[in-house]
Amino acid sequence: MSERAERYLAEIGITVYKRRGFAEQLAEAPRTTAETASAASVVAEPPPAVPSADAWERLAAEVRACTLCALHKTRTQTVFGVGRRDAELLVIGEAPGADEDRQGEPFVGRAGQLLNAMLRAIGLPRSDVYIANILKCRPPGNRDPQPDEASLCTPYLSRQVALVNPRAILAVGRIAAQWLLQTDAPIGRLRGRVFRYGESGTPLLVTYHPAYLLRSPLQKATAWTDLCMVKELLQKRA
Repeated sequence: MSERAERYLAEIGITVYKRRGFAEQLAEAPRTTAETASAASVVAEPPPAVPSADAWERLAAEVRACTLCALHKTRTQTVFGVGRRDAELLVIGEAPGADEDRQGEPFVGRAGQLLNAMLRAIGLPRSDVYIANILKCRPPGNRDPQPDEASLCTPYLSRQVALVNPRAILAVGRIAAQWLLQTDAPIGRLRGRVFRYGESGTPLLVTYHPAYLLRSPLQKATAWTDLCMVKELLQKRA
């Protein structure tokens, strides 16, 4: 581990310990239900062309104008996503909060600062990843997303995933992880494993939401092992 990474970890109070590799987990990673059903018919295709700026702008414009659910009535603005559009890592949370609703950017405020520090600790500044949420509008009172809201917003997220075409996805928090994997398993059972997401079979890992870590700082060390898995996966697939 670099001195810089150790410094970042010291700043956020994470205890460091090593873990074994997980190449075998990647090889045996369970697939999502939808992907399993279609896996037999998937034919390998050449890498897709780099998406044009127009494709991103069209999608962003659709999100800004969206009125598919009632959340558009209470939002200040939509929160589309931010970061490098060809990032190796795509970070997905559940929904914007009050700070995000005001600024129009995901993961700002104290939780965002902690996420940024943890990503820097594995050599990934915020500008090098892409960050998005399942919902593009803030639920009133920061309540959990409702299933119908998530269902209506998921096509936007799916298009973001396709445009970024990341090497890996990090689901941040229980709600994001359960929705993306279509499971009700507790986050403790989803952590420490590598799943496959979508028809592309993108590796997906799960960790705790930084807002939870702010409330439960003893879990920071556990989250650090998740980030080490992310780093190891990206290095193996480079």
